[in-house]
Amino acid sequence: MTLIKSISGIRGTIGGQTSENLTPIDAVKFAAAYGTFIKKRNPSKDKIRIVIGRDARISGKMISSLVANTLVGLGIDVIDLGLSTTPTVEVAVPIENADGGIILTASHNPKQWNALKLLNEKGEFLNGEDGEVILKTAESDDFVFSEVDDLGTYSKDQSYLQKHIKEVLNLELVAVEAIKKANFKVVVDGVNSTGGIFIPALLKELNVECIELYCTPNGQFPHNPEPLKEHLTDISELVVKENADFGIVVDPDVDRLALVCEDGSMFGEEYTLVACADYVLGKLGGGNTVSNLSSSRALRDVTQKHGGTYTASAVGEVNVVIKMKETNTVIGGEGNGGIIYPASHYGRDSLVGVALFLSHMAHEKISCKTLRDSYPSYFMSKNKIQLTPQINVDLILEMMANKYSSEDVNTIDGVKIDFEQQWVHLRKSNTEPIIRIYTESDSQKSADELAERFITEITEIIS
Repeated sequence: MTLIKSISGIRGTIGGQTSENLTPIDAVKFAAAYGTFIKKRNPSKDKIRIVIGRDARISGKMISSLVANTLVGLGIDVIDLGLSTTPTVEVAVPIENADGGIILTASHNPKQWNALKLLNEKGEFLNGEDGEVILKTAESDDFVFSEVDDLGTYSKDQSYLQKHIKEVLNLELVAVEAIKKANFKVVVDGVNSTGGIFIPALLKELNVECIELYCTPNGQFPHNPEPLKEHLTDISELVVKENADFGIVVDPDVDRLALVCEDGSMFGEEYTLVACADYVLGKLGGGNTVSNLSSSRALRDVTQKHGGTYTASAVGEVNVVIKMKETNTVIGGEGNGGIIYPASHYGRDSLVGVALFLSHMAHEKISCKTLRDSYPSYFMSKNKIQLTPQINVDLILEMMANKYSSEDVNTIDGVKIDFEQQWVHLRKSNTEPIIRIYTESDSQKSADELAERFITEITEIIS
């Protein structure tokens, strides 16, 4: 079992020993550390407000109650959105004029995991420095709880499903009327989490016929919740069976969006952002984009087609957002299907992604597969190597960088090696005890072979 403490929050498996797993005690400790950090950040405020929300994980209600009541014990007023999505909480924080937010979700991790994702007053993820302060506070148990007359308040607000949808529909480039007239039919896989509530509700407002697959928010994930090809056979079959225009897949907290073409083939997580960017840049007459180092070259190609500049950032939403702000980017995100559209907010948002993609489809008046085939053909392979505590990952990455020093090597986040026709990116995960190995080439065979080559080389070093 595992407990991972990082600048982005705390993530772990439910049950087991404290400090080794996400136990109730660990949830309380880190909620207290975050609340203490927010209070110290706002010393002149009489009352601090924090928005919380959760995905549909089995452990969600328990963890949410622990976090909420810990914050109340610190004298903080809590606004609980209940079953929600990561982008919904991000949107709610500034609307509520809150001082921060916590999303209780382990994103794409299996059901035994949960996590506290921590936001600032803008509804954006905390930066590395802030995260370090919270980690130190948690380790030192430096908390002062409020006396009885100074306890915070707790309130529920279930209005943000409609508020978030309204915010998406009001975006200038979301072609509401064109989508309504297109009479789309789609299949939605909500992996039995909150996407099964929010995505169908959005589609209803856009007159899109929605076939629901795994949309009961009970936390019983019917397949591995990471929206990768090998986990999506059911929706691929159903899209074809229902003669749907395409399929929509989200992860449990609805910040990653994958699409399935009408023939059951994968549109490709990487190409979700490419398609949305193509639409936005086309409508704006150009603009800059950002994605992380592990993302496809296709975004660069599409950006340049529209006369814009593409920039790569270190992996991680906070790093992408920093680079987007630096480069005045109009759309960006991560190659895992995360769309960040600043006209809405600086956070990955599958509702925004769905609305932009539908707008693109409505304007182009072509099939999903035809749209995918119109983009540069790059193929990715995403793999991982399980780690043990004894393995010095930094040393392994340094050895790989030295071995390939004659190539174009980038070390701002792990090691990315650019070859003429392909690339490989090696990095240790911030959320799991693994080395991620991403490769891209001009064919799936070449991408897979490149991945196997580097898996073999790293395995030989480890053994």
